[in-house]
Amino acid sequence: MSQKTANTTVIREFLLMGFPDVWMLQVLYAVLFFLIYLTALMGNLLIVTLTITDQHLQAPMYFFLRNLSWIDMCYISVTVPKSITNSLTNSHSISFLGCASQVFLVIFLAGTEYALLIVMSYDRYAAICRPLHYESVMNRGACVQMVVASWLSGCVYGSVHVSGTFSVTFCGPNLVNQFFCDIPSLLTMACPRDQILEYTFIIASCCFAFACFILMVVSYVHIFSAVLSIPSSQGRFKTFSTCMPHLTVVTLFLSSGFTAYLGSASKSSSSMNLFMSVLYSLLPPTLNPIIYSLRNRDMKVALGKLFSRKFLSKM
Repeated sequence: MSQKTANTTVIREFLLMGFPDVWMLQVLYAVLFFLIYLTALMGNLLIVTLTITDQHLQAPMYFFLRNLSWIDMCYISVTVPKSITNSLTNSHSISFLGCASQVFLVIFLAGTEYALLIVMSYDRYAAICRPLHYESVMNRGACVQMVVASWLSGCVYGSVHVSGTFSVTFCGPNLVNQFFCDIPSLLTMACPRDQILEYTFIIASCCFAFACFILMVVSYVHIFSAVLSIPSSQGRFKTFSTCMPHLTVVTLFLSSGFTAYLGSASKSSSSMNLFMSVLYSLLPPTLNPIIYSLRNRDMKVALGKLFSRKFLSKM
């Protein structure tokens, strides 16, 4: 719904037109999204439960992992429930405020997750390269400060981008070719030359994110050097295995996000852009718990204890 005054279009709501407007397909997408959503919630909630209740999972790494799981649960909850509701009710509308809130929360949580992944790489660097000083460097107070800084940086990041995106005047139709409000799709509806401010924010944030990525790479160069200096092959494997879940999660997060936004910026088909956005928004929150539970020995042991206690309680 929009109201035209002079040469300006005042948009009061947007239409999320990501999926085909066929009832059976809408229901199919809703069921598929619900199953993925349920899997992500259960997996992340399980990690939160394990890292709270198990006494062997109280190290800084698991404190950061618990926060990562909270972020993933919130992140997937921002977009998927609304999409499921729209599919089942055959309604595509989202209010202007709802769309702005979605943009803020998606960018806020994605920025927080990226900052937390950087913190987790520093934790692995401190544990492997400075083991004698690890407890003093990564004490409880320092860990809490790092997590708070991650959440605050994500909040600033989201605020900057939502203000830049919604400071534009929308000239085109209010059709968003996605299943949620994202910045590239909204900028295609902006009037010419109105996108300059947000593009400036995007370039600046990409430069800053790249600088942070370089710091992460440098930390892992030091980690690999320290691992290779370990004389025993078993020791090298055991030390390196503590880094593999984090490396896998970072690769998944950055590759899916880069592919999605690079595709949105290119002239790819709308169906391909939609597919990449689905991967970016659903894949990391769903696979992160699996990656950490399968590649981490302590997590597998804690998981086994939890299920054995439940099994014994039912006997």
